[in-house]
Amino acid sequence: MTETEIDALARPQPTAAPIINIIQPSKGWVSLKLREVWEFRELLYFLTWRDIKVRYKQTLFGAAWAIIQPFFTMIVFSLFFGRLADIPSDGIPYPIFSYAALLPWTFFANGLMQSSNSLVGSSSLISKVYFPRLIVPFSAVLSGLPDFLIAFVVLIGMMVYYGLYPTLASLFWLPVFIVLALITATGVGLWLSALNVEFRDIRYIVPFLIQFWLFATPVAYPASLLEEPWRTLYGLNPMVGVIEGFRWALLQSGSPPGPMVLVSALASVSVLVSGLFYFRRMEKTFADIV
Repeated sequence: MTETEIDALARPQPTAAPIINIIQPSKGWVSLKLREVWEFRELLYFLTWRDIKVRYKQTLFGAAWAIIQPFFTMIVFSLFFGRLADIPSDGIPYPIFSYAALLPWTFFANGLMQSSNSLVGSSSLISKVYFPRLIVPFSAVLSGLPDFLIAFVVLIGMMVYYGLYPTLASLFWLPVFIVLALITATGVGLWLSALNVEFRDIRYIVPFLIQFWLFATPVAYPASLLEEPWRTLYGLNPMVGVIEGFRWALLQSGSPPGPMVLVSALASVSVLVSGLFYFRRMEKTFADIV
């Protein structure tokens, strides 16, 4: 090594300027970043599976609760509303009339209950690791799908018993109404889960809200009791179109999808979109106050 090379090594080398990243909370109405949720789809799967396992861990009847809840509610409704109050059921035997409505309703109610408490229940995860927070309420709603499928098997058995068989054309609409129930539960769950982080008394309001919403939805009675234009306006309750459409697709009860179902679908999408934007707007405060 020459003296020139030694001098070059001994001479102090210029240091690179440090890279400084400044992380600031977003302001205003931010982007939804739904692509980021897709990138974390494996986490969505694992959180959904976690919620399913936790729900039935150390339970006496396990997954049978998915059948017990709507089935015994159907018995109570059939006794008090079908027999004592003599509520009409559009020419369908009242037990299957009410059970067909209780399936999507139970899926919606359980999804709403689970998602509204999902952020607070995952506080340790939210405060330590970054991931799209939308995944938490999404997984809470999706975890109710296995329960819905299990209870749906009982509905198929009841349809065979009563000799009720849907047409192929009406069955085409069945996934549409299931997706509408999923959209509604997710949209309302996003609103309530974000509010529950800041106002912890939301968890006490949710059971009352579900109970009130049940009787404001045609679960124990048909929407045909209302005349137009009130029946169409009734569709502003997004679960009205879900319940009536679900019954029509399986039991041929009521009329085919019309203005009321369209209004309910628009209401469901509006609740979901507004819930997404509100959730993303409040997301920057979750880790600090959860």
